[in-house]
Amino acid sequence: MTEFSLLTAVGFAFLTVNSGMALYRSKGDAGSILFVAVSYLDLVALFACLRLYDRLDRHSPRREKIKAAVWSLTTLLTVMFSYKVAEFMPLAVKLVVWAMAAATTCGGFYAFFIYDDKEYQQQQEEEDVAAAAERGEGGKY
Repeated sequence: MTEFSLLTAVGFAFLTVNSGMALYRSKGDAGSILFVAVSYLDLVALFACLRLYDRLDRHSPRREKIKAAVWSLTTLLTVMFSYKVAEFMPLAVKLVVWAMAAATTCGGFYAFFIYDDKEYQQQQEEEDVAAAAERGEGGKY
């Protein structure tokens, strides 16, 4: 398990200060305030989910739920930023922005939930067997 590092603290401080500055510069615009606040909370939740996912045992049933949360949070960020970018673009560029957002979201879904990497799974099983042998446990689980 990794501990909370200085670099992580500096990154969160940077994110917090920049979000605060963006809120200050929004001058009361409700849409901008909502966008910054939701983006900030989404990023904090995403980093927390990634950290939790990393710490969970590979065989934990909670990993699939956390993976779904990670995909949902990244999809929300993708849609929000695509909306903000497309808002100022001509129609042709808007279409490209939204097509890229759709491709990213669909590709992430495929990679997280559909794609089955047999070689990786076999390697992980071999590592589990080797770790069990080192602990003196016999056979495969």
